[in-house]
Amino acid sequence: MLLGSKRVSGITALIASLLLGSCGTGGEEVCDSPLVANLAPSSFRSSSQLTSSHGPVFAKVNRREGAGGWSPLVSDRYQWLELDLGRRTRITAVATQGRYGSSDWLMAYLLMFSDTGHNWRQHRQEDSLGAFPGNSNADTVVQYKLKQPVIARFLRLIPLDWNPSGRIGLRLEIYGCRYTSDVANFDGSSSLLYRRSVRPSWTAMEVVSLKFKTLTNSGTLLHAEGQRQHSLTLVLEKGRLLLYHQQGVSSSSGGQLLVSVGSLLDDQHWHHVKLERLSTHLNLSVDKNTHQVHIPAELNHWDIHQLSLGAVQSHGLQKPVLSNRNFHGCLENLLYNDLNLIHLAKKKNHQVSVVGNVTFSCAEQVSVAVTFTDSLSFLQLRGLTSWSSGVVSVALQFRTWNKAGLLLTFDLPQQEGTVWLYLSETRLRLQINKAGRAQLELSAASGLNDGQWHSVELNSRQDHLSITVDKDEGATAHTSIPLPLTPDSQLFFGGCPVQESSQECRNPFKGFQGCMRLLTLDSQPVDLIKVQQRLLGNYSHLQIDLCGIIDRCSPSHCEHGGRCTQSWSTFHCNCSNSGYRGATCHSSRYEQSCEAYKHKGNTSGHYHIDVDGSGPIKPQFIYCNMTEDIAWMVIQHNNTELTIVHSSPEINQHLAHFDYASETEQLAAIISQSEHCEQQLSYDCRKSRLLNTPEGAPFSWWVGGPGPGQVQTYWGGALPGSRQCACGLQDNCLDSNHYCNCDADYDQWANDSGPLTHKENLPVWSLVLGDVQRPGSEAAYRVGPLRCHGDKNFWNAAFFDKETSYLHFPTFHGELNADISFMFKTMSSSGVFLENLGIKDFIRIELSSASEVVFSFDVGNGPLEVRVETSAPLNDNRWHSVRAERNVKEALLRVDEFPAATKEAPADGHINLQLNSQLFVGGTASRQKGFLGCIRTLQLNGVTLDLEERAKITPGVRPGCPGHCSSYGSLCQNQGRCVERANGFSCDCDQSAYTGAFCHKEVSASFQSSTSIAYNLKEPYELSRNSSALPSYIYSDVSLKGENISLSFRTGQSPALLLYVKSFYKEYLALLINHHDELELWYKLHSSRDVEVLRSRATDLADGRLHTVIIRRLADIVSVQIDHNTKEDFNLTADVEFNSIKSLVLGKVQESDEMDAELAGLASLGFTGCLSGVCFNSISPLKAALLHPDSPVIVSGPLVQSSCASSSPSNPYAAETTHSLLDRPSSVDPRQPLVNAIRSDSALIGGVIAVVIFVTVSALAIMARFICSRTETYQNQEVKAAQPEDSQEFPFSSQADSRSAPSENQKEYYI
Repeated sequence: MLLGSKRVSGITALIASLLLGSCGTGGEEVCDSPLVANLAPSSFRSSSQLTSSHGPVFAKVNRREGAGGWSPLVSDRYQWLELDLGRRTRITAVATQGRYGSSDWLMAYLLMFSDTGHNWRQHRQEDSLGAFPGNSNADTVVQYKLKQPVIARFLRLIPLDWNPSGRIGLRLEIYGCRYTSDVANFDGSSSLLYRRSVRPSWTAMEVVSLKFKTLTNSGTLLHAEGQRQHSLTLVLEKGRLLLYHQQGVSSSSGGQLLVSVGSLLDDQHWHHVKLERLSTHLNLSVDKNTHQVHIPAELNHWDIHQLSLGAVQSHGLQKPVLSNRNFHGCLENLLYNDLNLIHLAKKKNHQVSVVGNVTFSCAEQVSVAVTFTDSLSFLQLRGLTSWSSGVVSVALQFRTWNKAGLLLTFDLPQQEGTVWLYLSETRLRLQINKAGRAQLELSAASGLNDGQWHSVELNSRQDHLSITVDKDEGATAHTSIPLPLTPDSQLFFGGCPVQESSQECRNPFKGFQGCMRLLTLDSQPVDLIKVQQRLLGNYSHLQIDLCGIIDRCSPSHCEHGGRCTQSWSTFHCNCSNSGYRGATCHSSRYEQSCEAYKHKGNTSGHYHIDVDGSGPIKPQFIYCNMTEDIAWMVIQHNNTELTIVHSSPEINQHLAHFDYASETEQLAAIISQSEHCEQQLSYDCRKSRLLNTPEGAPFSWWVGGPGPGQVQTYWGGALPGSRQCACGLQDNCLDSNHYCNCDADYDQWANDSGPLTHKENLPVWSLVLGDVQRPGSEAAYRVGPLRCHGDKNFWNAAFFDKETSYLHFPTFHGELNADISFMFKTMSSSGVFLENLGIKDFIRIELSSASEVVFSFDVGNGPLEVRVETSAPLNDNRWHSVRAERNVKEALLRVDEFPAATKEAPADGHINLQLNSQLFVGGTASRQKGFLGCIRTLQLNGVTLDLEERAKITPGVRPGCPGHCSSYGSLCQNQGRCVERANGFSCDCDQSAYTGAFCHKEVSASFQSSTSIAYNLKEPYELSRNSSALPSYIYSDVSLKGENISLSFRTGQSPALLLYVKSFYKEYLALLINHHDELELWYKLHSSRDVEVLRSRATDLADGRLHTVIIRRLADIVSVQIDHNTKEDFNLTADVEFNSIKSLVLGKVQESDEMDAELAGLASLGFTGCLSGVCFNSISPLKAALLHPDSPVIVSGPLVQSSCASSSPSNPYAAETTHSLLDRPSSVDPRQPLVNAIRSDSALIGGVIAVVIFVTVSALAIMARFICSRTETYQNQEVKAAQPEDSQEFPFSSQADSRSAPSENQKEYYI
């Protein structure tokens, strides 16, 4: 029993780690303050307003001033609401609400951000195009937390969809906090130069990080020089970041290109760059995209002596990578390691030199672009009065990914012709068409779909017509045909209006999709803001004041080797053969462990295991041995069989190398996450010594452990470093003078075998056998597969039962970053969780009172405390989480889900935390203020401390701790409630329609036409809100304003009544299948009104297949979902209260006197089929009838418990087709020759006979089980429960039913 308990604990631990591993804990500053409420009226702008009472200033969440929110004059997709936060702010969440007291609300919207109020940037979610879900009514506040915070001053919300029976209506809230930074502006001829005053010894890592923004697509960002004239240069070229390596003082070449990262980085938006130099490689990160580069060997011990920013300021003679191309734009938060160079420059520190005109604010150019989003996009402008002279000039810049698209068209009325300026096959073409025939075609440049800005000029005068691309860098085409444009001419950019009768614009080409900017007519800029305000020209389907072009494949959003392809509007990831799925190949197709597969009902076999889920480690195909209580992960290698080694005088040693089916990083991840790993090591010998114990040099050894591994000279079953075999540890070797059986050197077969269980030495990579060359020596070895189970971290806990007790560990090293997280439970009101001291510095976390946790430390600037006071007591003997973080900028403390507390670090203060004492957990060095209770999952900077092992040898501390609902509560499915137990937990399924250990087993039964189940409600009773022991039955005086109904059924009958609920006041609810095999829901909530029939669109429900129905009603709103179909919403028009329920009936209704005639006829037919998981609020009538005969339920007619999910019983062993190699004997009789043991035909025959006997016995057992189950089925017509339960449930739960629909392939196994 003890072994079984340990195995179950291992299973439970692994499941907990898998379920909670993805949750994580955040250590960042809480940044969720509401920002809109205190904004001045001038901070609100909008495209229009319906009336002055509908102005944007009234768009504040939960406010009712004015008309209760903002509504524009016209409801279309060109409206917007804009907020000016006053300064750049970190924005973390957005909340929307409809206009108060109206039917006006948004259903979807876009978010735009800007630093200047121009050049907006659309915020896009990671896996979509950027649309955010809105509201479903005018009152509910819907909040969306941004996956990544946005730094911006201005926010603009653009409605996409709104209530079709109303108009656009909005109230808005923004959440975030203050954002501060250091900024420098470079004008294209200026730079910063940082020189290290002292050249320290070489360090293993250097980091340069910064943010930049620019409108120029080329320029030098930074140039780093080190010893021996090696340098690294990071340049921006055509909107991409390139990293070059140069060597030598007279290098005349541009250097060696190491890596290219990013795209479209010249968009005048902030981009984050981080360059890390490690000992063997460089990491270059741009925004979220990181590339790793293995550096040349000569840079392995290279560090930076001089760093120039914005230009190359080299003291050598190296040729710049980009000649005369300095950076033009802004840099922010420029950090070299932890040194803020811009801050030093502002302080005029001697280490930083300013060259040229560097200013410390970002002077941003205002450039208004326009995005042509689709084939309906166009911009229409009138000609100029100056064109009457015959001189015409039109210029613009564009960028696109498309090979084709119309840039400009206009008619020539005098010549009855049309001019088209367009892209075709990446070239710019000009065509003049008259009377349907092309009179002139010009072509210029190529490759114009590269996403870069390209300039186009069209010039015409009396005897000259030209098109010019990119001025000096492009191409020019000329002709002598003039263009007689007039002031009345209409110019159409990008496309034509959708007007069938329009003769002004015809477009035989594709519409332009891309961006345009700097539109000029006769050198006069076109004011696109006036266009947006409908004060100039006309447009449709444009996004004005932003360029929405996206390179969706750089960086590629396709993960795990998925192949990216893109169009203008979207991208696609081909995930074939990657083992992942989803829009970005992010989600693994496989489970993370054998434990997860077993929990889903799978038996032993080979499975793909993705040990880190969506992480970078690839899935692996391994064997899961689930025949024991523990689910073992079995990783095979190339030689797990017994292998004979023949003696040979020519060979001194036998070397065996083991290649595993899993890669090195996969093995390391499995071993790291597992609670226990082992590998069987066996050696069969005859005159072949093994370790040459006790004194001689070992003849044999093996190599194991992470990476290349280390030589090990102990054998399976012994302890690391012991130079022993299992028999030496157990003192039962064949010869007591030796520590291994084989070291006795007997001329008979012997064996040394046992498991290697020291995880740090696994897996076994190679094996060397040395005593195999002597005449007569015979040997064979076997290295079994690697086997692992459980989790070593999540259950790791210690119980402190004395105030003077503590655990001690080595000094905690968190000089610049200290990240501490743990869970605790206690009944005490105070105590120290942990403490570590230095000479002056210290760090401490303690429970100061029953509702307050304090995080205190000193890094040389004086003690600093961060406190979190909770609204609920923390000494309630339940698990609570604590996370504390200290870094160079701030300290943070979070307790459970309460608001976090933060404190900023002093400016220019000490930043290094210098500790030198031992780390004390659960107490202090003075043995005062000790903690009483449990601490578990203690992690410091991501490293878990092994509390259990240390507690085993420490007085006053016990390993382990009961109470784990905080981690395993999610295992209780289908509204099951987690209940703490002394040694774990259990699931209370009283309020669930399911049963089983995790409330996961369906409760279902087969009905015949005469079967009836009536659940009757008892007399009124005053329910106590504060009582924890509530009655298990329902009281009739309760009036319902809503229901949660769920059930699954399988039937071929129509019509058929599935559920009937009636009250004492002739009110009822009926769920049925009509004559057309459709689902109907009948409501009669007022005795004097007609019944309301809600009919679903789903059909063919009486097809004999399993169907699941989920019904939710809240007042007059009813939603119905059948299987995986779209949820259908209905509205009731009569009463909304269901008063004094009398009974719930499944199957045939015995009392139909109060029914309508039509329903009574239907009720008399009964129900023939199978019902499963029937739940009405918290009432489970089917479960009560089958399992709780003491409940107020009456069963009439035959009721047979069965499985609706499967049509026939399943063989629980049918899926187990793969057998573990571990079923073989691991050793043989020492007195029996090994050759006979391996090659004997009789052994083979015996094995066959054994298999036949096993199959026969298994078949008989299954038949017996089947016969027993059949006997039990008919033993009692009214199924009785074996054991009544004491637990009681509250009847009317308002919680949504989270139960998943039963799978069509669901099976039950009996072992």
